[in-house]
Amino acid sequence: MTRRWLALWLLAVMSSGHTQETAIRLYAAGSLRGAMTEMTQAFTASTGAPMTSTYGASGLLRERIEQGEIVDVFASADMGNPQALAKAGRAKPPRVFARNTLCALLAPGVNGDTNDLLDRLLDPTVRVGTSTPKSDPSGDYAWQLFEKAEKIRRGAFETLDAKALKLTGGANSPAPPPDRSIYAVLIAARKADIFLTYCTNALQAVREVPGARLVEVPDALTVGADYGLSIIGNASPAADRFAAYVMSPQGQAILSRHGFTAVHR
Repeated sequence: MTRRWLALWLLAVMSSGHTQETAIRLYAAGSLRGAMTEMTQAFTASTGAPMTSTYGASGLLRERIEQGEIVDVFASADMGNPQALAKAGRAKPPRVFARNTLCALLAPGVNGDTNDLLDRLLDPTVRVGTSTPKSDPSGDYAWQLFEKAEKIRRGAFETLDAKALKLTGGANSPAPPPDRSIYAVLIAARKADIFLTYCTNALQAVREVPGARLVEVPDALTVGADYGLSIIGNASPAADRFAAYVMSPQGQAILSRHGFTAVHR
């Protein structure tokens, strides 16, 4: 009886280890957390293939992959980070799987609209929050907006570059809470009056913070983001199946529901 129990226990341990080894390991941009949580659950329900997910700033995730962490699929908020991995021979060439746009998230009580957004950003009394350039594409996109602002108003780039508060996406930035938007937390605590972030992030924060508002960026300052999906190293065929699911009508519908612009094949 004891031997039988031991044999069953060993079989269970081996089976558990096998499941863990064959799970598809996804690294994805933090802005994809909601969409990819639904995506991975739907994929597993449809195929039976287990998945594990890690979310964070795309640049920091790329560095972790470069340092040897074992990953199968990388979903980045830009094309630059996955392209760098492909150039180094660590990943297959990425494909665009979704698009996003930069928006302004206004804290409760902060005035401003699309037409006067640049004036509000340049106002010395208004604190402007961004993510961290190089570590997080959202920060890079904010600085692209600053460069566009310079073309409209001389000196705008220098002003915005100096005053921007890099509150997220850095190696030492506070970790986002598991059940709330980090942007909602920061805006509610008035760490910034206006936060430049993805429209999808702003939408989520507005749902969580009464009085917070999403303001679209004027056309002259608009910055779009192409999200890149790549297969890392010698990933299993199951990773290719997940990538195909992301690009499928079902996967694209999930992205659309979370505010992303779907990319149709």
